[in-house]
Amino acid sequence: MKELEPAPARYCANCGVALQGEFCHECGQSVHSVLRPMSHMLEDAGDIFFHMDERIVHTVPPLFTRPGFLTLEYFAGRRVRYIAPFRLMFVFCLLAFFFVHGVVNDTAAGFHGIGNETGPFAKATTTAEVERLYATQAASLRKAAQEPNLPEAARAGFRTGEKAIRAQADARLAELKDPSASPGTPLVKADTEEDQAMLDGDWHVSIGWLPASMNARLDQSLARLKTNVNQVAAGGETGTEALHRIIEGVFGVLPQTMFVMVPVFALVLKLFYLLRRRLYMEHIIVALHSHAFLFLSLMVLVLLGLARGALAPHVPIAGKGIALVQWAVFLWMPAYLLLMQKRVYRQGWSVTILKYILIGLVYFWLLGFALTVAMFIGLAH
Repeated sequence: MKELEPAPARYCANCGVALQGEFCHECGQSVHSVLRPMSHMLEDAGDIFFHMDERIVHTVPPLFTRPGFLTLEYFAGRRVRYIAPFRLMFVFCLLAFFFVHGVVNDTAAGFHGIGNETGPFAKATTTAEVERLYATQAASLRKAAQEPNLPEAARAGFRTGEKAIRAQADARLAELKDPSASPGTPLVKADTEEDQAMLDGDWHVSIGWLPASMNARLDQSLARLKTNVNQVAAGGETGTEALHRIIEGVFGVLPQTMFVMVPVFALVLKLFYLLRRRLYMEHIIVALHSHAFLFLSLMVLVLLGLARGALAPHVPIAGKGIALVQWAVFLWMPAYLLLMQKRVYRQGWSVTILKYILIGLVYFWLLGFALTVAMFIGLAH
């Protein structure tokens, strides 16, 4: 009878160390080759998908309902069953901006009069009728923009829509006063003569401590910004294209802007909790989970707003119920961040509330500056 012989040892193809499992304990390389049939690759992709799906179940509910839980789990070393903080923030950031982008695009398309320089004023036959239509539509836009649960990006879209409506009213008034005037020629007039001179003249910038190439690029950006503003104000198909170009430019830089703000927020936390002797990476985890929660909440608010808009005209009570849920989510956002700060950094309520207010003021000032830069880049797209 033949004796059983031990199987020959397998060695890592990368470093040559004897393997003891599915991964090399010396260099970490997997024992599985990437040169396999496509069917095996698809199986691996399915495994990754279902594993991610399983981690979503363990990650998303506590992210939204249990402030600080995921962060403390990471600090304690329990990480396998949860989605990594950066991936979590990255996915919800993209999803949130995707939905907000869609809302802003729909708003811009609805209020800019695509292909028609005078838009909804085309059938108006008197100056009084144009002014009445403009007052009605402008009032409805201002009321919509004052909705407390509306994302700031959508609010900016309503303001842009109001300017477009004003430009269309100006164009129709010009047509009524001078039938030979080409449609869309009149622009929205600035509030003061100085502002109008700035719109009509060439825009240049010269910063002494910047190299000439940087000043030249700023001049080019200002020229594009002026062109976009004037085209939007002129209305018509060209104005619509300019408006969409601006929107695409803004939303093209917003995700990168928020990715930059995460380490900035972590640095603010580090400065305010310097005596707690926590590593900067710990503050990064806090910042990632905080932003992931905010993006998830923003996405929920947008989806609830879409559902409310679809149901309210047909089922008013459903619209009111969704509005209450929106208010609840809106109020939960600052409360969540306060509770998270209290549970993670473990300080008294008075100190926590004071630092919460100061951190919020510093961060939102920095965020406002970053969003202003992003808006400028979008306008000059």
